Amino acid sequence: MNWVILVVAGLFEMGWAIGLKYTNGFTRIWPTIGTVCAMIISLALLGFALKSLPVGTAYAVWVGIGAIGTAILGIALFHEPLTVARLLSLALIFAGIVGLKLTTPQ
Repeated sequence: MNWVILVVAGLFEMGWAIGLKYTNGFTRIWPTIGTVCAMIISLALLGFALKSLPVGTAYAVWVGIGAIGTAILGIALFHEPLTVARLLSLALIFAGIVGLKLTTPQ
């Protein structure tokens, strides 16, 4: 169950990372409120998952989910460049996440 919580925490990390773009430097109130809420939820869920998962593994997986998702959403929403090198880099991050999951007890 803690792995599911960790994945959800990573999804909220994606939410606040993308939300930062929409806050326009924290000058837009509703995107700012949504972004701050996503930050709080993401960190709370990460903290809960850390009760039973190793900190190095959990943090790396949390960041990896956020990084992959944010990069994909950046491509989709903000027309950021989609290159083979970028896709390969994202695939390597994904491989690292899977590797950490497979080598962590529980």
